[in-house]
Amino acid sequence: MNIKDRFLSGWNAFLGRDPTPTNTFTTFITPFRPDKIHLTRGSERTIINSILNRIAVDASSLMIEHVNLDEHMRYKEPRDSKLNECLTLAANMDQSARAFMQDAVLSMLDEGCIAIVPTRATDDPTRTSSYDIGCLRVGKVVKWYPHHVTVNLYNEDTGERQDRTYPKHMVALPENPFYSVMNEPNAIYQRLLTKLRQLDNIDSDSASGKMNLILQLPYSTKSSFRQEQARQRQEEVERELTTSKYGIAYIDANERVIQLNRAIENNLFTQVEYYTNLLFSMLGMPLSVLDGTADEKVMLNYNNRIVEPIISAIVDSMKWKFLSPTARTQGQTIMVFRDPFKLAPVNDIANNADKFIRNEILTKNEFRQIIGFKPSSDPTADKLSNPNMPVQDQSGGEEEIIEEDL
Repeated sequence: MNIKDRFLSGWNAFLGRDPTPTNTFTTFITPFRPDKIHLTRGSERTIINSILNRIAVDASSLMIEHVNLDEHMRYKEPRDSKLNECLTLAANMDQSARAFMQDAVLSMLDEGCIAIVPTRATDDPTRTSSYDIGCLRVGKVVKWYPHHVTVNLYNEDTGERQDRTYPKHMVALPENPFYSVMNEPNAIYQRLLTKLRQLDNIDSDSASGKMNLILQLPYSTKSSFRQEQARQRQEEVERELTTSKYGIAYIDANERVIQLNRAIENNLFTQVEYYTNLLFSMLGMPLSVLDGTADEKVMLNYNNRIVEPIISAIVDSMKWKFLSPTARTQGQTIMVFRDPFKLAPVNDIANNADKFIRNEILTKNEFRQIIGFKPSSDPTADKLSNPNMPVQDQSGGEEEIIEEDL
């Protein structure tokens, strides 16, 4: 498709008309970023925020690409498409590919289910399945229908969030694989969140500046007249403490001040600690992952049991909705790639380099790219060969490797 045809068939999820006009200036102005995710139910003020953010950052560090497969359904090469640019470079004009994936994971863990909507495409997705996606946005599902969903989505043309209804076949709807643990009303995650909110309320009350004093008056306060007189006396003491320069007030010789130094005891903190440990154990996420002390085996278990199911739920949903049956038949798919040497120390990387090159799995230049070095100009650096084996000469014989004593 040439440039003219692409321009004439351009589609926008908000305008629904061709071609899409642009509006640089808008009347909607805000000092905060309107497309940024805001966690719900008060989890942004608790340890829950740290857990969700850690998982989202780790999941967004994986490389997701739109690729071509060979005849044996094996990875062949990355595909030159707009969708691949959304997954590897920039998903929209506000988010890079990594920021978009972090937004998607964080929203899915918080909401339970999200909508990934193609906001710009080469053709109308509601009418055809042959289109290339130019922009992706993460939205919140506000209404469910049998064949449609209403999504609260950020409109980059107006700068506001809007509710739009789209057919389900064009919207990826990944669901949190840990929904029963995190998003059910009576899940451990929600019970921990409730306990943390209660603990925050108690801390706010204890730090509100109250003195917790009891003023004992020299008369009984059973009658209504004495009760009114006691309230007036209380107001007088409060006014004296407030208006005094050094916070000093006087009392009568027969009056007494009793201070409550002992707080009310409860087992709320113990319950919070119990639910926190229970949530970590149910997710398979040890506390060492958050503080950065986890070793390679712990991180491998964490990546396989938490990060992989979450990122697979998103990728499978996009593969299902954004790739037509014809495209999948032609060998197109969306794959996830993880760097296996990211957690390995330098000594292990050196040993792995020797094993991978000697067994002709990676070339020298491919491994130089892994450790961040520029490619070598040596022509043998791009060939799969074992450097420890004798090299054949042009006549077909073998040249012996002579080791000289230094």
